[in-house]
Amino acid sequence: MILADDSLAREFFLGFIKIHVLHHAAQAPVYGLALIEELGRHGYRLGPGTLYPLLHGLEAAGYLRQDPRVVNGRVRKYYVATPLGLEALATARQRIRELVDEVLEGRGPGRGELGRVRRRRRSSRTGALPLPAGGVSGPDAEASCNRSASS
Repeated sequence: MILADDSLAREFFLGFIKIHVLHHAAQAPVYGLALIEELGRHGYRLGPGTLYPLLHGLEAAGYLRQDPRVVNGRVRKYYVATPLGLEALATARQRIRELVDEVLEGRGPGRGELGRVRRRRRSSRTGALPLPAGGVSGPDAEASCNRSASS
């Protein structure tokens, strides 16, 4: 059972928060306090000591860029998604959709199917999956033979 203070649960939730931050930064420039409030609406309780290092990490990785603006005579650091951040968000959305389909909707490989794939992989000494009973046929056969010959 994963408890709220479990390090694995924390790691999961920080991943969710990063995706959530990228999502909002892709829609419009965002700043720390507004993100803390927005994330709080979704049940994430985090303070500046967690959020700002997360924002700086996303910025250092190239997913966000700072856009400082003067608001009421003070500089406020807004964050905007970069092209790399938008690409990462698109990939995350696709993977989230696949995960939801499999975990929550029950679609995807069944439990027995996944077990068979694991056993087949373990039974191979070379690490490659064994060929189907009749070997490879059709257009893939020629490509497979050509790859083997050139190795």
